[in-house]
Amino acid sequence: MFQLKDKVTVVTGAASGIGLATAAAFAEKGAKVVLSDYDNEKGEARTNELKEKGHDVLFIKTDVSKEQEVKELIEKTVDQFGRIDVIVNNAGVGAQGDMHETSDEEYKRVISINQDGVFYGSKYAVQQMLKTGGGVIINMSSILSLVGEPTAFAYNASKGAVRLMTQSMALRYAKDNIRVTAIAPGYVETGMVNKEALGEYYDGLVAKHPIGRLGQPEEIAHAVVFAVENEFVTGITIPVEGGYTAQ
Repeated sequence: MFQLKDKVTVVTGAASGIGLATAAAFAEKGAKVVLSDYDNEKGEARTNELKEKGHDVLFIKTDVSKEQEVKELIEKTVDQFGRIDVIVNNAGVGAQGDMHETSDEEYKRVISINQDGVFYGSKYAVQQMLKTGGGVIINMSSILSLVGEPTAFAYNASKGAVRLMTQSMALRYAKDNIRVTAIAPGYVETGMVNKEALGEYYDGLVAKHPIGRLGQPEEIAHAVVFAVENEFVTGITIPVEGGYTAQ
C-alpha cells in the first residue's frame, strides 16, 4: 500500500469543498500538503486552521488556468519540500446554459480551468515525478463526464476530456511508476450546491441520486485517499455518486 505519511501532496482548489476535505484527509494521514487556490484570503485561513492542528501544510495562491502560475506552484512545492509525490487536480468551475447561447468567453473559461488546469498540473508534476521515481495523479472529473446534461455543454466537454486525459496519461506513464486516476463525484453539498443556494431546484437534484441525498466533500476525499493508497489502481474513473449513473 502507498503510504501517505510524509508524502508531498499538492491539492488545487483547496480553499473549500472537496479540495479542502481532501487536503485535510491527506494531512490527517501525515502527508505534507500544499493547498492551492485562487482565493488567497480563504486559502490562507483554511491552511492556518490546519497548521493549528499540527499539520505540515503550506498555501500557494494559484490560478490553474494560467500555465506559468501552475509551473510556479510546482516549483515552489519542490523548493519547500524537495519533491512532489501526489497531485490532486481538483480546481474547477461549474456552468449552466444552452449550448447555442453559450458565449465564447464562458466556454473558454470553463475549458481553461477544468481542462487546461488538469493539463498544466499534470505536466509539471510529471516532470518532477520522473526525477524521483514515480508518484500519483488524481484528476477530479464528474458524473457529467459519464452522462450528458442538456444545459451543461461546456462542463460536460471539460470533464469528459479530463476522463480521457486520465486514461492517456495512465497508459503513458505506468512504466515510470506514475499512476493516474480520476474521481467522478455526483452532486456534492458545497457552498454553491445546497438547499439555500438552489431553492426549488434542490429537491429535483436530490431526486437524481437514488441514495436520497447529495454527497459530502469528505466522502469524495475518502475516494481520493483510496485511489492514492491502492497501488493497483490506475487509468480508471471512479464514480462516487449515490447511484446517479445507475438509472
